[in-house]
Amino acid sequence: MAKIFTFLFCITLTMAVGAVSGIATAGGIDDWFYALNKPFFNPPSAVFGPVWTLLYLLMGISLYLILRQTSSPLRTKAIIIFGVQLTLNFLWSFLFFKYRLLGIAFIEIIFIWVSIVFMINSFYSVNKKAAYLQIPYLVWVSFATLLNGFIWVLNR
Repeated sequence: MAKIFTFLFCITLTMAVGAVSGIATAGGIDDWFYALNKPFFNPPSAVFGPVWTLLYLLMGISLYLILRQTSSPLRTKAIIIFGVQLTLNFLWSFLFFKYRLLGIAFIEIIFIWVSIVFMINSFYSVNKKAAYLQIPYLVWVSFATLLNGFIWVLNR
């Protein structure tokens, strides 16, 4: 029963972070966002929801795999880094969509990318599967960083 509770907690936590940031910043995805100049490789808006849902699900599964490991300094470090990257992830939507600070959002997404690299590295020391599950997240945030940077430059 504890495994099920832990699993549900991990999935609920990550999905809730995504949902709250999405709902809180949805007002910023209005005519302003659609009127922005975007690069040719900007995907259709319908792509973002399913991709982020999958990524938050993978984050939750990875967190579960880490929490199921024996307590250790490496596990504690992995959990802290996970929390840092999740917090940075949460804040980016506000910077970009709510406050429309494209340049600051670009700088912040670089911090997200770095925190994901640290998270994958720390997860690898504790549970390799948890680390591997975060590779799609790193790839997507790499793309999102490029996209954010181009949108910022094209709209200055």
